[in-house]
Amino acid sequence: MAQIKSRIFHFVIIFMLMREIKTQISDESELLVDRSKTGLTHVPKDLSLKTTTLDISQNYISEIQSSDILSLSKLRILILSHNRIRYLDISIFKFNRELECLDLSHNELREISCHPTVNFKHLDLSFNAFDALPICEEFGNLSQLKFLGLSATQLQKSRVQPIAHLNISKVLLVLGDSYGEKEEPDSLQDLNTRSLHVVFPTKKEFHFILNVSVSTAENLELSNIKCVLHDNECYFLDVLSELQKKPRLSNLTLNNIETTWNTLINIIQIAWHTNMEYFSVSNVKLQGQLGFRNFGYSDTSLKALSIQQVISDVFNFPQSNIYRIFSNMKIQNLTVSGTRMIHMLCPFQISPFVYLDFSNNLLTDVIFKNCKTLTELKTLSLKMNQLKELANIILMTKEMKSLQQLDISQNSLRYDEDENTCSWAESLLSLNLSSNVLTDSVFRCLPPKVKVLDLHNNRIMNIPKDVAYLESLQELNVAFNSLTDLPGCGTFNSLSALIIDHNSVSHPSTDFFQSFQKIRSMKAGNNPFQCTCELREFIKSIDQVSSEVVQDWPDSYKCHYPERYKGILLKDFHVSPLSCNTVLLILTIVSTMLVSAATVTFLCHYFDLPWYLRMMCQWTQTRRRARNIPLEELQRNLQFHAFISYSGHDSAWVKNELLPNLEKENLQICLHERNFIPGKSIVENIITCIEKSYKSIFVLSPNFIQSEWCHYELYFAHHNLFHAAFDNLILILLEPIPQYSIPNSYHKLKTLMARRTYLKWPTEKSKHGLFWANLRAAINVNHESGERNKSHIELKIFLLSMI
Repeated sequence: MAQIKSRIFHFVIIFMLMREIKTQISDESELLVDRSKTGLTHVPKDLSLKTTTLDISQNYISEIQSSDILSLSKLRILILSHNRIRYLDISIFKFNRELECLDLSHNELREISCHPTVNFKHLDLSFNAFDALPICEEFGNLSQLKFLGLSATQLQKSRVQPIAHLNISKVLLVLGDSYGEKEEPDSLQDLNTRSLHVVFPTKKEFHFILNVSVSTAENLELSNIKCVLHDNECYFLDVLSELQKKPRLSNLTLNNIETTWNTLINIIQIAWHTNMEYFSVSNVKLQGQLGFRNFGYSDTSLKALSIQQVISDVFNFPQSNIYRIFSNMKIQNLTVSGTRMIHMLCPFQISPFVYLDFSNNLLTDVIFKNCKTLTELKTLSLKMNQLKELANIILMTKEMKSLQQLDISQNSLRYDEDENTCSWAESLLSLNLSSNVLTDSVFRCLPPKVKVLDLHNNRIMNIPKDVAYLESLQELNVAFNSLTDLPGCGTFNSLSALIIDHNSVSHPSTDFFQSFQKIRSMKAGNNPFQCTCELREFIKSIDQVSSEVVQDWPDSYKCHYPERYKGILLKDFHVSPLSCNTVLLILTIVSTMLVSAATVTFLCHYFDLPWYLRMMCQWTQTRRRARNIPLEELQRNLQFHAFISYSGHDSAWVKNELLPNLEKENLQICLHERNFIPGKSIVENIITCIEKSYKSIFVLSPNFIQSEWCHYELYFAHHNLFHAAFDNLILILLEPIPQYSIPNSYHKLKTLMARRTYLKWPTEKSKHGLFWANLRAAINVNHESGERNKSHIELKIFLLSMI
């Protein structure tokens, strides 16, 4: 254990040196090379010339030569610990003039040779196989030396002389297993250091007479002390007694101790009467029992006593003797941790205790029950014990009038909301209730003036909204619970820091940052966020606050639902605003439908689509019926050669010009004026006349375009219903019709006139003969094929079906 603590200290020193070096050469490039634990047997040859820190510890290197590091002129830190090096010639570093830290601890060094040019700040030769102290005369030139680690099995005062004038911050001395055969008690008295750590041989009864009371030392640490044979003949007590004469010593640490209960109390008693202020004992193995004995509490400079990690092989003696000694100590700070202590007595008188740490023990709820003598206590730690009922702890604090910080984490505390006890110490400002089994009910009873509250790793599912009495709360940690939302508006008005990660928050409140204007830090990552529309506002609010406020953003904030978004960072989650606004979505759909309906209505009106559909249906039915009627039967119904459709304004031309010229050729002409049957509708008469005629003649003119009934008759050409009988349609253009005068809804008529040949009535009288000849040729039915006649008859049947 001493070796582990020593290594930790070394790494801390090296780290600090690295930071110092980095500050000094901030303008230069730093290159740290770590080849530790790589099975090396030699220093690697492929190192960069810019290497400043080289760690090749925990390998199998047995030697180091000048050529290995000759080219590393910028090297500042070299770590060679935990290898197999047996010999070192410091002159190999003569070309590494910037080298400041050399760690050769935990090797097999027996001998070194020195070089006067190296000026180390950190030199560690501890945990090696030196017989005598490896201190060269040249070490006296190490004016910047801050840490020196040494190993030896023999101590001689003369070996210390070369460095006696140096002011070294820390000296680590590791004594070999054979140390003690020949000692010089005052061999360390010439050391000039503020901190001295002496590691005695392990598993060896302490029979040493080494005087460790270095006059300049302010901090003294002694490791590996075994004193179990005789309580009153322990040499170590004599070593401690020498410390009473050293006024500069303020801090004494003992670790890795194996002794008896009585000797431990004697050690504490001796330390009590020294001038030191801080005394720490750790990793203690105790034997035997402790009987009743008095303890002298007077004449002490001690401010803090710490006893940690104690193992005892006997616990069947009255432990009240131990509790009585510790509880009545007249000091400010007491730590008894990791000792399996099951109880602690209340001090007999008003205690000066300001700080008590009884963590990692077996204490129960009855500790300090009805104790009224801890009125000066400000900090109390009871974490990692056997506490069960929070109500009992609340009662315990009631009498602690000055208590400000309480740590009762890592217990099994629960709180029943039916409890009537809620009388916390009014002075309590910081409360740690983490890692218990508390539920929502704990918010019903919390210290009214608490500023820092830690409730992480409990069973809390909801933070009640009626806890506004916590007006002073500034920091709240509720991580690792089962909360489904952030605290609500007005819950904690002074809250500045919130930790709520690792919960069940899926839809965080969108108005959190508006409700908590004083928030300066929030950690809410690693929650199962449901990436839906509701989350957009929360993400937007995060973007509006400083990046320093939201901790771990964006890496710890990921979508959990729905499956297609799982694993996506919240900052990368995007969804259409339209799909998230129900009102806007409905308005958009309704508007689209209305526009579509209006468009369809307009198109239907513009292109007369209903009529198209009706005509198509009727035409299809007519075609089907016509195919089932024999041709001979259809031909028997024909009475006229042609049906003439014209406007009433053009009747003079029809009667005076058209009819005389057609009828003199013995052509039977159907006119509505003479052939329409009275009593029938106009439509019925038109259909009947067309049905009984081989040809249909349309006399086109501006008047024709303006005629409503002519429009009806032209629908057949307009709507492509004559495609099967195009040869039966004859167009006569009586007067020119400008294209702009034809309504847009007659676009088929425009196409018909543009593509189909029509007969134009000539204004010159000399051309009339040719006109009548062409018209008679067009009406000629003698050459009509049977199939064409049948198509024409089909059209007539279709017209009849329209009635």
